[in-house]
Amino acid sequence: EVQLQASGGGLVQAGGSLRLSCAASGFTFRDYAIGWFRQAPGKDREAISCISIKDGRTYYADSVQGRFTISRHNAKNTAYLQMNSLKSEDTGVYYCAAEPTILTMSTWTRPSEYDYWGQGTQVTVSS
Repeated sequence: EVQLQASGGGLVQAGGSLRLSCAASGFTFRDYAIGWFRQAPGKDREAISCISIKDGRTYYADSVQGRFTISRHNAKNTAYLQMNSLKSEDTGVYYCAAEPTILTMSTWTRPSEYDYWGQGTQVTVSS
């Protein structure tokens, strides 16, 4: 059974940091690109970041560039999203997703590109 388990969310003050984890099981983790998305109340799901399969290429939304860092540890079947300098607009439910094909600059932001999704973890940034 394929599972993606996002964790690490919580309540943090503006300017603070959190590290989200995405633990995977049931598929060959190293063969999948991992994306992070977030959804704020009343808004569409927004692509935040993606890390590719083999070359470790990373992509970031403009809104988080320079503040968030995506990484992966294939031996642990886990991906991470380090979030620094958090702002109130970063509040939302954060989801990780997995996709076995190579994603590009034009495709990584599309939720429909991803095969598997985790259940989400809530991040609340207080101002």
